[in-house]
Order: sequence, then structure tokens, then C-alpha cells
Amino acid sequence: MADANSGGHAGGGVERRVLLAGPRSFCAGVERAIDIVEQALEQRGAPVYVRKQIVHNATVVDELAERGAVFVEELDEVPDHATVVFSAHGVSPAVRQEAARRGLDVIDGTCPLVAKVHAEARRFAARGDAVVLVGHAGHEEVEGTLGEAPESMALVSTADDVRELELAEGRPVSYLTQTTLAVDETAEVVDVLREKFPSLQEPPSDDICYATTNRQAALQAVVDESELVLVVGSENSSNSVRLVELSRRAGVPAELIDRAEDIRPEWLEGVRTIGLTAGASAPPALVTEVVTWLGAFGPVHVDEREITRETVFFELPSVLRGDAQRATGGGSS
Repeated sequence: MADANSGGHAGGGVERRVLLAGPRSFCAGVERAIDIVEQALEQRGAPVYVRKQIVHNATVVDELAERGAVFVEELDEVPDHATVVFSAHGVSPAVRQEAARRGLDVIDGTCPLVAKVHAEARRFAARGDAVVLVGHAGHEEVEGTLGEAPESMALVSTADDVRELELAEGRPVSYLTQTTLAVDETAEVVDVLREKFPSLQEPPSDDICYATTNRQAALQAVVDESELVLVVGSENSSNSVRLVELSRRAGVPAELIDRAEDIRPEWLEGVRTIGLTAGASAPPALVTEVVTWLGAFGPVHVDEREITRETVFFELPSVLRGDAQRATGGGSS
């Protein structure tokens, strides 16, 4: 971490204003996923295997690994009959089938809002629709959703992808979206979908999750006053990357950082007002670290801008709730 002696390279002694966007950091799905791994370690004991990163944040993954979580890419790295947690991003039916065949003790950390999209994919495909999924190729959430009905689904990322899309004549068309997309860019893609397929059916409620939407709206509330935006989040965090892109589209320089020490002092030269936010998988403590780090270069005035208060809560899977009750001598009601 830089110290105050570095201030000569970043306007040392300059008073800065930090516009702290809210909501920021953990969402309910991320908190639930982390709690699942922590409870699994407490109740089952280490090691607990986790397929992929439980959430896309390097700090979270490192801390859980220190406690005994073993992160793997695929199930063939997990011993038969071991405990394995599926990440918040969800998995395809093929992964679930493989886990059952291997006798693995599965604890599902899939975010309920991702599970909602999976259910919609199954339902739309079952009624005979061609289902267009708006999302980013290679993202774990997208791979899991496509796996629900691969013969009925097509993936698009941009308006140009839609224009090039060819579907069977006369087949009903519906669409779904990845939960962590940019709201404005997704709206543009959906508009082109509607132009191309006038009878397009949409999901009963928005697939982009409340947390992604709220964090983008919160950033929009501060970006116009900012000379630089710092987004706390990891490079593989889709919703964090979208925040950086949103700021840059607004004409304001933005940088994605995992931790405070990633800040380069030259970014701060001539900058008096900094917008600060964090993706939904970034721990709140990392935001506090950034404010402390900035204070090494001079006085910092923090101006919190909270546009809404999030109260969403997701319960742990019943298998963990049951273990917790037994551990404390509790019974079912």
C-alpha cells in the first residue's frame, strides 16, 4: 500500500472529495453464497470443494481458501462422495447429473435470481419457443443457462449479433438476459430483437438483477460530478466491469481495482473529486481501505450518495438450515 511519502506524485496534501455511491458491494445472492461455504466448512469440516469461484472476487476466494475451501474448475477434480458447492453463477443440468453419478454431497449456491432465469429458460423451451439469451459468451452464468435447453437457445451479445441471427420461420421467439448486464446496452439489444421479431415474448420480470440495476443507477447519480471513478471489483466480475464501462461511456475515466494498493498515484494527478463504488461481489471493507489509502495523499471528505436501501434477503439451502438446527438441538416447527 502506498504511503504518504508518495503524495508528491499524486498531488500530496490536496483535499479531495469522494462521492460514495450507494448501494455498493455485497448483494443478497453474494452474501448467501459466501455464507453457504462458511456454513459448509463449519458443519461438514474441511475440505469443502467449490466448483468455480463461489463469487467473482479474488479477496473472497482467497479468504475462503485459507479456511479450507478448495476451488476447482470441474467436478473431475473432486473426490467421489466429497462435499461440493455450486457457485452463485449456477450450473447446467449436465453438471448436476455428473455430481449425482459421482455420489457427491452437493450444496447449491446458485443465486435465486439466476435460478429464476434457468426456470424461465426451461419453461419457454418447453412451450416450443426459440429462446434468445442476451449475455456474454464464456461467462459461467451464461453457460449454465444455455445448458438448460441447448437445442432451443441462441446467444447474442450485441445488436449486430441480433441482426445476424437466423431462427426457424414461424417459431415463437422469447428472450432472457444474463443477470449482470449493463441496463442501457441491454435495452438497445432488446429493441433490435423487437424490431426483428415483432411478436417477441419477454420474461415476466426483468432478468437483470436488482443489485446490478441499483449499482448502475447509484453510479449514474455521482458520475457527472466525478473526475475519476474507482470501481472495487475483480476483472472477472461482470457487474463490476459494467460499472467501469458505464462511467467511460459517460466520458469519465474509470479504473477497476481489486484492492486499494492497485491504485496508481498518477491516476490522481489533478483530480479533486472521485466517484467510488464496488461491484456486488466486492467486500465492503475493501471500499473502506480505498478511502483510507486516499487519505494518505491529503484530507478526504466523503460524501455518501445512497439512492435506495436494499432489504433483499435469501435463506440458506434447507440442507444447511437443517444441520444448523440439529447442531443447536433445534427442531422443525
